[in-house]
Amino acid sequence: MKTRIITAAVGLCVLAVVMLMFNTLVFETVVALIAIIAVHEIYKAFALGEKESHIFIAFVPYTFLVMFSHVPAVKALLVPGSYLLAVYLAVCLLWHNQTLSAAKLGGMVVFSGLMIACFYSIVFIKNHLNNQFESIYLIMMILCFAWGGDSAAYFAGRYFGKHKLAPVVSPHKTIEGAIGGVLGSGALGVLCTLAAQALSVHLAGGKACLLLERMSASAVSYLVVFILGMACSLLGILGDLFASAVKRQCAIKDYGTIFPGHGGIMDRFDSVTFIAPAAALLVWLTTTFLK
Repeated sequence: MKTRIITAAVGLCVLAVVMLMFNTLVFETVVALIAIIAVHEIYKAFALGEKESHIFIAFVPYTFLVMFSHVPAVKALLVPGSYLLAVYLAVCLLWHNQTLSAAKLGGMVVFSGLMIACFYSIVFIKNHLNNQFESIYLIMMILCFAWGGDSAAYFAGRYFGKHKLAPVVSPHKTIEGAIGGVLGSGALGVLCTLAAQALSVHLAGGKACLLLERMSASAVSYLVVFILGMACSLLGILGDLFASAVKRQCAIKDYGTIFPGHGGIMDRFDSVTFIAPAAALLVWLTTTFLK
């Protein structure tokens, strides 16, 4: 427990430093590097082996291509780049047909694609909203719903857990823990929103940013945040169980060891897998059809 708390504290400090560079391309670079580490952990999980390292290497430039696709010159390369990656993977399978497993390659590509989409969703939110404070608020809410829900589920399950949620996939998770995580995500979402509103007013000289200002106009807004938090927590549980199912089939305990007591990047971001894209989709819908 002590190791987990220390690692979490260090991780939050690193996150704070990264967020200070939010308005620069350093942010996209860091997100791309984190995504590449996640892809490497997935590559290792599927045990493709060192002889197939060229498959992972192909994902490195492609990940940067995706993360910087908001730049017009890079965006023009995204479709042909995706096509070339698909062709390259097909050639790899044909060339190494006797040693390269199509099932492992397919699993690695699908899972890696999900994670690249997950991390790109954060970049999308940053570059799709005009208000920097709103972008940071939404990104922090994604992490709050995911990691806060995880923590709430952990403690609820530890003290009240009796009924297994998915014993075959993740034997330590309980229904009581899941309920605690769902309720905890909603409550943390409301608390983070209140804190963001107060900070926004302070930084803006007495006026909150537009999104938070609208939310403070009605108590119904906090109920909406609470419900969204619970919905995101369910998506977080889905992502967590999905990653656990892959670990079971790959016969590994953790995806990595980069975070002592927590595992790898994938072990920390599995619950973000489906939350971030859902948030990005919501941003796209609201900015496109509710202008």
